[in-house]
Amino acid sequence: MQPEFWHERWRKGQIGFHQSAIDQNLTRHFPELKVAHGTRVFVPLCGKSLDLKWLRSQGYPVVGVELSALALEAFCAENGVPARRRTKGQFEIYEDSQLELHCGDFFALTPADLGEVGCVYDRAALISWAQELREPYVRHLATLLRPGTPMLLVTMEYLQSQMPGPPFSLSAAEVQALYSPYYVIEPLGRRDILASEPRLRARGITELDEACYRLVRR
Repeated sequence: MQPEFWHERWRKGQIGFHQSAIDQNLTRHFPELKVAHGTRVFVPLCGKSLDLKWLRSQGYPVVGVELSALALEAFCAENGVPARRRTKGQFEIYEDSQLELHCGDFFALTPADLGEVGCVYDRAALISWAQELREPYVRHLATLLRPGTPMLLVTMEYLQSQMPGPPFSLSAAEVQALYSPYYVIEPLGRRDILASEPRLRARGITELDEACYRLVRR
C-alpha cells in the first residue's frame, strides 16, 4: 500500500489492526526464541502497539519503525511515555528509557540507523504489505540483521478472494517462498481466530487462522 493510504487510516482513526491488549502469540511464543534479557528487539511497522510496552517490561530494549507520527504520538500519550524527540537522518526519533521509535519510511532504514538488534517481532508488518511489496520488505529486513538473529513472525490465513486486505492472507507456502532464501523457518503453531474477529467476519471472511513462525537469519 502507498504511504498516503496509511497516513489516511491514522488520520481517520481507521485502525482496526490495532489491538487493545497484548498479543497472545507474543506472550505464548516469544519465550521459545530464548532471547537473552537486555537484547534489543526490533518491531517493524510498530504503530502504537501495546506489545512494545510488554517487551520493555520483560527486560528487552525496543526499537521500532513506523510511518505515521500520529501513531507514535498516540502511543506516548496513551501510555504515559515521556518520549524525547530528536532528528537523525531521515527519521524523527521518539526516545524513552529502553525505547527508540523511528518515525519514517521502513525502506529508508539502514543498519546504521537501526543499530545492533538481536531479535525481530513482526505481528502486523508482513500482512500489511500488498503482494508486490512483500519480497522487497523481506529482502530489506534481511539486510538489517546479522546471521543468527531470531524472529517471531505472526501471519493470517484466509481466502483472499473473500476480502482484498489489508491485512493480507499469507499461506505457509508463501512464507516459505519469501523467507527461505534468508532464514531457517520453524512453524510454532496456528489457531482459529474467526470467533474473536467480528470486524473481519463483517468484511466477509468465513475461515480465519493465525499462524506463528520462528525464523533465524542465515
